Amino acid sequence: MKLKTLVVVVAVLALISAAAHFLSRPPQLPPADSRIGQPLIASAIVDQASTLRLNENGKTVTLVKKDGTWRISEYHDFPADFTKLSRLVADLTSAKLERLVTQNAERIEGLEFKDTGLAFGDSANKETWAIVLGKNAEGGGRFVRFGTENKAFLTRVNTYLDVEPKNWADTTLLSLKTDDIAQVEMSFADGTPPLVASRTKKDDPFSSPSAPTGKRLKNDRILSLIGSAGSLRFSDTNESSDANAIAAKANARGVKFTTFDGKNVTVEVGRKPEQKIVKAPDARKDGSTGPAALGNLADLAKDKETPPQTKAPGAAENPTDGGGPAKVAEATETIPAGPVFVFVTSSDSSAAVNALMGKRAFQVYESVLTGLPATSGELFEDAPAGTAPTAAN
Repeated sequence: MKLKTLVVVVAVLALISAAAHFLSRPPQLPPADSRIGQPLIASAIVDQASTLRLNENGKTVTLVKKDGTWRISEYHDFPADFTKLSRLVADLTSAKLERLVTQNAERIEGLEFKDTGLAFGDSANKETWAIVLGKNAEGGGRFVRFGTENKAFLTRVNTYLDVEPKNWADTTLLSLKTDDIAQVEMSFADGTPPLVASRTKKDDPFSSPSAPTGKRLKNDRILSLIGSAGSLRFSDTNESSDANAIAAKANARGVKFTTFDGKNVTVEVGRKPEQKIVKAPDARKDGSTGPAALGNLADLAKDKETPPQTKAPGAAENPTDGGGPAKVAEATETIPAGPVFVFVTSSDSSAAVNALMGKRAFQVYESVLTGLPATSGELFEDAPAGTAPTAAN
């Protein structure tokens, strides 16, 4: 074969091979997204955000940053639990986008992107970042999409969206440090005069000039009281005009804390007391009440015709004999005590608790009330032999 013919054959074969490769090549993969392998959200976006909105099942929680504090728009503008917020942010910033799943609209629809998602925004409430969460992937992880983008990604985010506004509230009402307290003044349920316990330095034991002879103050009991009544978290809130809250205030007893720098914090704890109500007694033995208790016309006529029965001299009284109607025992109904409320006042006008108390009435756990001493006697113990109780300085 001539050299020229060989060259032509080789060229033709090369063209055929190139055409075959082009026709049989696999379909082109979607172009890579620059966000693959990156955190779900950059820390800088979170740092610059002023709003956070969470949605799920038609419910919404909105957190707004005001004067450096995150607050809950849907729950009386209360401060948000910063620990809970930090945990959510950590989950988002630690999760990475593993891969681009699809850009096909039909496939995206099958990944169940509905109304579950969250979004950060700026001070003008303009969204700066938003995701919608889809269903969980069979191999682990969860499908996400950014806003309305026609892309679905897989990530390993393990966050729970709590859309109950109350659950986002910082429940802290008061957090006094034991070392800061110089004096504690207590009132008692039995109406005895208040008792004052004080100390000169934080390392000194508390003492009281009211200590009975041969007794001394239980220092551990005072420290325990500071811990229970000086560190308060609310369990629920009510309108300030709530009847149970008003009754609790009227039946409250309190503790007044004075710090070494001269500030006062008064804590009053109370509840609406248990009530016993006397029910109206039944007028007839058959239990009927109202007009039916009078009987019918025939009964009235019979009663009128029946002569009164006389009692033999010396006979005992018997409410069930024919001498008169039977005496019906009074029935009572017990209405249980109301929830426990706490009322806090600080002499520091800038204290956050003062503003909170102006918004709502705060319920606390029953242990706060039961932890208060009922009598002054609970606070004293026998002094060691040969020592005298030391009065407060």
